[in-house]
Amino acid sequence: MLADKLEVWAKAYIAEGEIKGKQAGRQEGEALALQKLLAKRFGVIPVEITAQIANASLEQIEQWFDTAIDASFLTDVFK
Repeated sequence: MLADKLEVWAKAYIAEGEIKGKQAGRQEGEALALQKLLAKRFGVIPVEITAQIANASLEQIEQWFDTAIDASFLTDVFK
């Protein structure tokens, strides 16, 4: 009985870790895509902006990416 519960908990813990790992990987990939887009459009990206991107949520990164497509200036992306 206890062994069964431990096995269920272990599987749940592993599944949660896999989900978090996938999300972190997606966030990192989106951040790199945003940095590449910004560099192509605006040149060298300041260190402060790179740090801001690295610490942002996936949702924020996606919003910045969409804004960067049409932005005239780098500063417009982060308003």
